[in-house]
Amino acid sequence: MSLCCSLKCMFIFFNALFLASGVALITIGALQYTTYLQIGTFAGSSLSKIAVVLIAVGITITLVSLMGHLGAFLNNSTMVAWFICILIVIIMCEVATGAFFYVFRSRTAVLQMNGAINAKARGVVSDYSPERRHAINRIQEKFKCCGADGGDDWSKSVGWENHEAVPDSCCVVKSDGCGQNKQNAYSKGCISAIKLFLLKNLVWVGAVCIALAVTEVFGVVVGVCLCLDIKRKSYENIS
Repeated sequence: MSLCCSLKCMFIFFNALFLASGVALITIGALQYTTYLQIGTFAGSSLSKIAVVLIAVGITITLVSLMGHLGAFLNNSTMVAWFICILIVIIMCEVATGAFFYVFRSRTAVLQMNGAINAKARGVVSDYSPERRHAINRIQEKFKCCGADGGDDWSKSVGWENHEAVPDSCCVVKSDGCGQNKQNAYSKGCISAIKLFLLKNLVWVGAVCIALAVTEVFGVVVGVCLCLDIKRKSYENIS
């Protein structure tokens, strides 16, 4: 009885951490979705998929964790066994994802990403189309940057008519008409700010995936022990 209780307590404790990580991923993904959507205006629309993947992984982890909790409370070895199998698949996916993000940081991948972001951002600032203006202004405010490579980009923008000024969203201290004086604008371009943000996020996502996978290995071990103990108790009751 003591061993069974101890295993169940360990399993529930691990599962609580697992559940918390799932909820955290859903929350982070939801909060970051808007940011990635706005960055997509500069760097490509597919970037918002990163946030969608985080939300999807979080939901999967949460559902699997709830199944594990239910199996432990009901002493159902089948549910615990399914929990273990699914968890092993999740671990393999997380390790593969972590490795992918690590490889993506290689020089070739970074250079390819740089080329895509550079071309997209310069084109967007040059066009400054009405449907993208809100997103561009939000990016400049959020990342404290101005233009693609710098404030001078606005003097060559086709969509921005006042070439002697910059949008007010470029200003360090925001006020109506502050962009009329270019000295009030951020000197940093949005390309460099976005690249730094993306690379930090890639490192963070890769590290989280690996850390979760390592932690979940202990969950698999405890789950196997609990599953075997539940089955042993069932056989004893039958006999």
